[in-house]
Amino acid sequence: MASRSVNKVILIGNLGKDPELRYTSSGVAVATFSLATNESWKDPEGNLQERTQWHNVVAWRKLAEICGEYLKKGGKVYIEGRLQYRNYDDKNGVKRSVTEVVMDEMVMLDSRAASTSYEAGPAPTQQEETGRKVDDLPF
Repeated sequence: MASRSVNKVILIGNLGKDPELRYTSSGVAVATFSLATNESWKDPEGNLQERTQWHNVVAWRKLAEICGEYLKKGGKVYIEGRLQYRNYDDKNGVKRSVTEVVMDEMVMLDSRAASTSYEAGPAPTQQEETGRKVDDLPF
């Protein structure tokens, strides 16, 4: 019997910048942006404390295009997705790692777009992300 596992992230926050929309060499849309979430609490002396966490968010295909068109810096969104960890070499050959939320679903919470929900199609394979496999795209 196979064991079940879950990789699920739910965030409500504000965009730190406008989404950056670009396309892979095989034409797959990808949007990236940062999302801020805040938490607050009272310390032992009764002073209000606040902490902001920044999350790197990635959207693919049609959802990426929707993000690029409708999301703006400061906008409030609800997102669902999964955590993804990647390693890469920067321009100087230094190994870097990044943690991202790969978005599957989004609801814009600003008044002009409230209650509009969008879902992603299947995430691209590693080959599609790198543009090595063009003929197998589902659109």
